Amino acid sequence: MGAGNYTTVSQFLLLGLSDDPELQPLLFGVLLSMYLVTVLGNLLIILAISSDSHLHTPMYFFLANMSFVDICFISTTVPKTLVNIQAQSKDISYIGCLTQVYFFMIFAGMDGFLLTVMAYDRFVAICHPLHYMVIMNPRLCGLLTLMCWFIIFWVALIHILLLRQLTFCIGPEIPHFFCELFQILKVACSDTLINNIFLFVSTALLGVFPLTGIIFSYSRIVSSLMRISAMGKYKAFSTCGSHLSMVSLYYGASLGVYLSSDTTLSSQRSSIASLMYTVVTPMLNPFIYSLRNKDVKGTLGRLFS
Repeated sequence: MGAGNYTTVSQFLLLGLSDDPELQPLLFGVLLSMYLVTVLGNLLIILAISSDSHLHTPMYFFLANMSFVDICFISTTVPKTLVNIQAQSKDISYIGCLTQVYFFMIFAGMDGFLLTVMAYDRFVAICHPLHYMVIMNPRLCGLLTLMCWFIIFWVALIHILLLRQLTFCIGPEIPHFFCELFQILKVACSDTLINNIFLFVSTALLGVFPLTGIIFSYSRIVSSLMRISAMGKYKAFSTCGSHLSMVSLYYGASLGVYLSSDTTLSSQRSSIASLMYTVVTPMLNPFIYSLRNKDVKGTLGRLFS
């Protein structure tokens, strides 16, 4: 491509979920409903945990943090999509696009980190119950959360600094409903080798290592449960059911996104896979914990009554 065909761009074009104008009102209604349900559901989880002193435990502390992260996560992408559908526009500014990438990476990474920390919490509760409150003290819980924020803040910042070094073709089109890092690298006109190397490293840091930690924690949990009674097994493992459901949703949806990005699937199917990851998963998390957890259901019932 000639040197005259690319420069510093002022905006990108988000192609969205569909080009069919008849589908736009339906997409707007569905996305708006899912957004409101997600925000309301996670706010209720935070309210329930903060209002009931019986829920002031490490597990619910991490759950409240995850609910906050999920609200921010879906708010990074869906509001801009709704504005574009309503205004019949596909534009997003260059700064707006980089900002979206930055916060998307932060909140997506925090979801993975918090799931890992929650797995460790379940490991300590089941394998070392007598020392649980000593090990999982408020200071450690706060330090673990701050460490997660610190790591993901710098990882996302390095990605943005590397993106700032790239040049883009005039009028770059992103076949997505939000600015995803992988899609932005595809439309860059300059060399993206360093970006791709760091993307590979950060994917290992934010994906493989947390998942390995979760698998290790549950392997120890299963090993510990084999030595106790059937009633004890049921009671202990019932506390892990909600967390395992969230882990399956998060990693299943994210795996679908990256498989669709790395293959020759159409951009529409890739966008639908990302929709599961960015919208459906944050929406289902509060339902999983409220429906499967008697403590949360009891507190919500008292709040509404």
